Amino acid sequence: MPELVFFSGTMDCGKSTLALQIEHNRSARGLQGMIFTRDDRAGEGKLSSRLGLVTDAVEVADDQDLYAYLVEHLSQGGRADYVIADEAQFLAPRQIDQLARVVDDLGIDVFAFGITTDFRSKLFPGSQRLVELADRVEVLQVEALCWCGARATHNARTIGGEMVVEGAQVVVGDVNQSEDIGYEVLCRRHHRRRTTAATARAGALSPDVLPIASA
Repeated sequence: MPELVFFSGTMDCGKSTLALQIEHNRSARGLQGMIFTRDDRAGEGKLSSRLGLVTDAVEVADDQDLYAYLVEHLSQGGRADYVIADEAQFLAPRQIDQLARVVDDLGIDVFAFGITTDFRSKLFPGSQRLVELADRVEVLQVEALCWCGARATHNARTIGGEMVVEGAQVVVGDVNQSEDIGYEVLCRRHHRRRTTAATARAGALSPDVLPIASA
């Protein structure tokens, strides 16, 4: 039976790498897939991993109907044996519903990849809808690590190395980047205490005596 599967995890845990591996494995068996993405680090219309792998993809627009797109593609003689949706947290809930309809009405497997929560530890609307609708939710087994060595469970946005908790939900960036605005994965303890690798290295804040930041 076709399924809607949601592969979730923090940043830096290999989601896009797994998406590319699934694409490689199936295309090597003669299958053809449709790849959707949104705001990939490599630019518009790309699916990329931090390992340097990249492939072309369909860049999803805000108002795009993914089910209608697949139907038109198939009606024009195209082929889609499976669908990959990377950066699925950026999709609108209605677009997640459309992916579920692709599974139910067209009988096509859909593999969605995304992070569950934003830099404020709030659910992305797209991820929330995937948790509600997916046949399976798979947490990726490659564990990203906080600077302290503990398992990273939260995504943090940083400005100049310091964690921020206000701003737009979506600001495209990457982990360990040199630009002023970046992202870092943290354990829950240090996310709550807003202790990044930079502030810990600087010795400005002690991870053992920091007051816990209010929600």
